[in-house]
Amino acid sequence: MNLHEYQAKKILKKYGIPIPEFGVASSVEEAKRVADELHLSHAVLKIQVHAGGRGKAGGVKFAKTKDEIGKVASGLIGMKMVNEQTGPEGVVAKKIIISKPVDIAKEYYIGAVIDRDRGVPILIASPEGGMEIEEIAHKMPEKILKMPFSFEGKLRTYQLVRLAKFMGWSGDLAKKGIQIANGLAKCFIETDASLLEINPLVQTVDGEITALDAKLSVDDNALFRQPEILSYYDPSQVSPQEAAAKEFDLAYIAMHGSIGCMVNGAGLAMATMDIIQLYGGAPANFLDVGGGASKEKVAEGFRIILSDPKVKAVLVNIFGGIMNCATLAEGVIHAAKELQIQIPIVVRMEGTNVEEGKRLFRESRLKITTADDLKKAAELAVAAAHTKR
Repeated sequence: MNLHEYQAKKILKKYGIPIPEFGVASSVEEAKRVADELHLSHAVLKIQVHAGGRGKAGGVKFAKTKDEIGKVASGLIGMKMVNEQTGPEGVVAKKIIISKPVDIAKEYYIGAVIDRDRGVPILIASPEGGMEIEEIAHKMPEKILKMPFSFEGKLRTYQLVRLAKFMGWSGDLAKKGIQIANGLAKCFIETDASLLEINPLVQTVDGEITALDAKLSVDDNALFRQPEILSYYDPSQVSPQEAAAKEFDLAYIAMHGSIGCMVNGAGLAMATMDIIQLYGGAPANFLDVGGGASKEKVAEGFRIILSDPKVKAVLVNIFGGIMNCATLAEGVIHAAKELQIQIPIVVRMEGTNVEEGKRLFRESRLKITTADDLKKAAELAVAAAHTKR
């Protein structure tokens, strides 16, 4: 789950990481009130969306006077941001963050991720902040430091010494930078984060270090022990289909193709999307209903797939281990009748109670085609999606 910048900053403050004073507004009136509360004569205003590149997209503005703050806020609140990260549908900013501008002497990058190959959390730092870490890695790989740290969220003394030297920190600046690194590592572990970054981390002209921006993504599987973070979920930042899927505990990711996919198991779902591509089609979604889905859950998954207007055909690919194929059939048939489905549905299933599932499909008299293998199912689904109706 992704958090907004202002939410990530609230959490970072708890770990002793300096954050410039800020306020959040969802209306012009609130923006003016924030400006009064923070005694701002000028301000930086940034849209709050789950995507990077806000500055390039016009989502970061500078208000030179107090009167200008309201005018700038009115142009940012409700702004739709469209870039490579958001896709063509874009995301709408419901809120903005307002803070006092900082006089910057130097920008840095510091963050943490899970190294999947080594199975450890790693700290990533660079004395070149203000741009994407991928860009730094491509243009200046020698400017990136990577260090593993413990699952207790602790960096060793020699690592902190190495970090300070690499970043060019000394004296009081090194002490402040080390405090931030320690806080970030602890925050990363205790929030069950998959990504935590401060970019830019800046040195001000008066020798302070502060976090100007923050990004935090948390492992969805750990949200049951992160109630505060779970309360930060913002359904406006995902597609309506993804928001509905989360409500019913379905793993759904919207894509840009025309063939809807319903599968049980993430590996099987990826294989299904691959074979659709192989035969000339494009998947409209990733949807894993899980191993033990009920008839109601299957029906809801089907409704979510069909709510996407791009979907021209549906491929259902189920291996019935824990999943009962008859349960799947009942769910699909229930949803198909309720929604009066007109588009073709191709079903390939094997495993538990498969013959009963096929019988239910045959007797439903719906526009459902069954296939005995995945190759044939993919060919039928691609052909159906390409047929002009």
